[in-house]
Amino acid sequence: MIRMAYNFLASEAGWFACVLGAVYGMPLFGPLVVLVLIFIHLRMVKRPGADIRLMLAAVAMGLIADSFLVVSGWVSYPGGTWIPGVAPYWILAMWAMFSTTLNTAFKWLQSRLVLAMVLGAVFGPLAYLAGEELGAIRLEAPISALIALAVIWAASLPLMLMMASRWDSMADQVRPDYILDSWRVNSSA
Repeated sequence: MIRMAYNFLASEAGWFACVLGAVYGMPLFGPLVVLVLIFIHLRMVKRPGADIRLMLAAVAMGLIADSFLVVSGWVSYPGGTWIPGVAPYWILAMWAMFSTTLNTAFKWLQSRLVLAMVLGAVFGPLAYLAGEELGAIRLEAPISALIALAVIWAASLPLMLMMASRWDSMADQVRPDYILDSWRVNSSA
């Protein structure tokens, strides 16, 4: 329970660091905080490889989704944009940080994908509205942006939860002693 609470609070801290870093003209601050929090997270979990794989998938999803919002003209980001028309790096750090919650704080959602779809459709757009309220993003076409965000998060959250569950269970199937034994046999030949 303590690890779940830490995981949720660390995710929220990463979100605020990214948003406030962008607001105050220090867009690298958030990703650096997220990097430290992810490092701590990976030291605490049983299967860091599965979480790293999930983070990479989440960052790829975020790159596609948030870049789509930028290219469409529905969302703009005042700071931290590395390439015009591409999602800023601090948003991608937020996707990575969020992915760390899927096998810990939000593991209970893995078997409730319809609920995850509804929660994604509601809370995904609310997070962007909060980011706009703080000044990190601008919803240039609010109605279109919020509809797109609801669809993106209604699809992304269940998909990430399925990947988290699958990759976490696959990590259980690979026995480290088997890998070491096969290496010893091959290296002695």
